[in-house]
Amino acid sequence: MKHKNIIKQMTLEEKASLMSGKNFWNTKAIERLGIPSIMLTDGPHGLRKQGGKADHLGLNKSLPATCYPTAASIANSWDKSLVYDVGQDIGKEARSERVSVLLGPGLNIKRNPLCGRNFEYFSEDPYLTGELASEMVKGIQSNGISACPKHYAVNSQEHMRMTIDEIVDERSLREIYLTGFEKVVKESEPHTIMSSYNKVNGEYANENQHLANDILYSEWGFDGVVVTDWGGNNDRVAGLKAHNQLEMPSTNGITDKEIVDAIHAGTLDESTLDESVDQQLSLIDKVRLDDKELVQVDYEEHHNKAVEAARQSMVLLKNEKNILPLKAGTEVAVIGDFAKNPRYQGAGSSLINPYKLSNPLDHLQDSFNIVGYAQGFKRMGGKSSKLLKEATSLAESAETVILFIGLDESKEAEGVDREDLKLPQNQLDLIESVVKVNKNVVVVLAGGGALELPFADHVQGILHTYLSGQGIGEAAVDLLLGNHNPSGKLNETFPIQYTDVSSSAYYPGDQATSEHKEGLFIGYRYFDTANLAVRYPFGYGLSYTTFEYSNIEIDGLTVSFDLTNTGEMAGAEIAQLYIEKIDSKIFRPKKELKGFDKVYLASGETKRVALTLTERDFSYYNPEIKDWEIESGNYKIQVGSSSQEIHVEDTIEMDGVSPSIFLKNEFPHYALANVKDIPDSEFEKILGRKLPSTNWNRDKDLGMNDTIKQAQYKNWIGKMLYNSIMFFHVFFKKIGKPLMANNVYFIINMPFRQIDRFTGGKVSKKNVEVFLRWIN
Repeated sequence: MKHKNIIKQMTLEEKASLMSGKNFWNTKAIERLGIPSIMLTDGPHGLRKQGGKADHLGLNKSLPATCYPTAASIANSWDKSLVYDVGQDIGKEARSERVSVLLGPGLNIKRNPLCGRNFEYFSEDPYLTGELASEMVKGIQSNGISACPKHYAVNSQEHMRMTIDEIVDERSLREIYLTGFEKVVKESEPHTIMSSYNKVNGEYANENQHLANDILYSEWGFDGVVVTDWGGNNDRVAGLKAHNQLEMPSTNGITDKEIVDAIHAGTLDESTLDESVDQQLSLIDKVRLDDKELVQVDYEEHHNKAVEAARQSMVLLKNEKNILPLKAGTEVAVIGDFAKNPRYQGAGSSLINPYKLSNPLDHLQDSFNIVGYAQGFKRMGGKSSKLLKEATSLAESAETVILFIGLDESKEAEGVDREDLKLPQNQLDLIESVVKVNKNVVVVLAGGGALELPFADHVQGILHTYLSGQGIGEAAVDLLLGNHNPSGKLNETFPIQYTDVSSSAYYPGDQATSEHKEGLFIGYRYFDTANLAVRYPFGYGLSYTTFEYSNIEIDGLTVSFDLTNTGEMAGAEIAQLYIEKIDSKIFRPKKELKGFDKVYLASGETKRVALTLTERDFSYYNPEIKDWEIESGNYKIQVGSSSQEIHVEDTIEMDGVSPSIFLKNEFPHYALANVKDIPDSEFEKILGRKLPSTNWNRDKDLGMNDTIKQAQYKNWIGKMLYNSIMFFHVFFKKIGKPLMANNVYFIINMPFRQIDRFTGGKVSKKNVEVFLRWIN
């Protein structure tokens, strides 16, 4: 241990005290030993440091900071240097406010497009996720503070997130859900990692021995601190045994006492506590800011970076007849509430108070011939014939219409999942009305992820801004006018309809479990293997210029090719490398992303691009040997502009093994990617055990790990509790306060064990147990 001498001077109670927060955002200090408190606070796409009353749901305003594009947005840039720079800027702002640990980035896999928090996550693909998250972590930590990658692991839904049991087989766990975390740990060495609320295969993530001790610490060599998500502790002693050192926020000493009592009772070895204290002290040494000079932030410079990040991240989805960029002198009608009041970030713990905020309407008016603006629709839904009529009349009078539409703030937020992939009906009605009177319609979309786009064939242009941060106004207008060439490409697949999604039959887990029966077949891994049509494929995005790929060569594990800008405008192309096993004996995705580069080219310019692979890129995980192995044989090396647009390819032979596991004839559904109706027997075969019950046992008594939602199935007291909370959920929706409605709904999914901890003991564990006896 590095801090043995200090630890020897501590009392048992002092050691235990370092394992939980002093308040909502700070750790405890031990002044007599010179151990300072450090501050942790929210990211991940900007600093959310609350100046007043603290909360974890974005209810109370935070200090002004730069709001950068969310992870789902900046991932569309596929630009590692840009992501590093943004991380560096966010880390600098954190350090300027004496924040030692910034909670982010989020790098959970977008298993399903309905996840309410997908806007905080990079991609459906683990390779892209790991590459970009690694750069974000490096950038943040270049300031002498800690990033905190989250949520480890398999946090795939918001519904019932504090109790849901994510059932996933070991191969899918390793190849899909842990790959990004592994890359971040090994390449970027984060000082902290945040555990997730949910269970993984029967054990809460914060006390999961396999995830923490076997994989994170032993296999990957992580030497930092694991911190719970806020209120994410289940059994404090079990968590400590699984290297979950720091519990946040404060519980007013409740769980510190549990640690002390366990040591006195002999159920916890004091050496385990000492080791955790040692790791906590090492973290404090690395990130303490109490004795360091404050840094100064140029917020105008950071705003410019936010604009640049937004420009690089927006995706041009359609450009029929080259309607974009808009030509000088074109008479344009601007329609849609999002033009004036942009949707630029998500809701919940990542809610940033932007230093400044631009909107597209102002910048269009400053630089173009605008004939008028119409709101077009009620932002939070509901019909308005007046707004519809005004917008349609304006559209009829203009040469071209720019229509700003998207998801409102209530649709994507921490704690709730989306109900569907549809735009609100009043916006669909508006589009239908406008295209009847004007054929030159450009749609500008806002939202944190994939959408159903039934109108795509009826408009000429579609620009998806995602959630582009405070620079959305300048960035969107620069792309529309051609001041900047679009270069973003999708980090996720856009299905034609939600029911096409591989996990749609299983998502979300509604009660006790969430079964990942689709296994490896997520996003393009499913659509390309099943040969199912999509609206827009993974990696897709248009430009105002054109590119040509040629002359592919393979030298060892280095793949080289020429990339030429064959158009008349300078621009950037994201070249993507996919690997496909020829005649594989095992079930696996048809192709997988294993390399990419964003290449900037002047008109007519050619560059030689080289991407180097590793043996791991050809490997699959074999749980029988607890290691990665290569299936021997030939592999296609494919390079293209999306997962479905391959321009050059070659073949490489790899030495390896003849597989004895995951053979296609033993898994007929997985062999064909026919994963929407997997028999329990086939899933249990790759899982290696019988499935637990996916539903609650409504007859059993409720305990501390059950939820308030389950109280509705008990006596009149439980029903009254549930119905009272649901009343306020509906009430806030009715009066136009959807964010408050979402936050009330968060309480429904809360387990009873959290009540005493979230109230700091004001409602004691004993009080809760008495209440449960009444309900039962």
